[in-house]
Amino acid sequence: MSILPSGFSDLEPYAAKWCLATERERWSERLGSSMDELRRFYDAILPRVQDATTYCDRFPLDDMPADAVHLLQMLYSFVIVSFPVELWAQPWVPDTRGTAFDRISEPLP
Repeated sequence: MSILPSGFSDLEPYAAKWCLATERERWSERLGSSMDELRRFYDAILPRVQDATTYCDRFPLDDMPADAVHLLQMLYSFVIVSFPVELWAQPWVPDTRGTAFDRISEPLP
């Protein structure tokens, strides 16, 4: 059963892991993933980011269909994953292994 829009079926293998509703969930998934897992997700979604953004931009944030919300959540996960893949070569922010942060508000949906 697909949760992403039909034009994004190539990303479906990553949906269960990366279509997460909150930043806390995305952050936790990133920290619990290996660099190989992060790299596979990053490499799969990077060429689709512009198409996914264009698709999501068709809808107002407060009235998106569920499949578009899942795609947007995957884009949010891409942002979280891009830093360790592009900059740090590790899931953690360098020299901050014990540091945590809590956001008091998040983008919606």
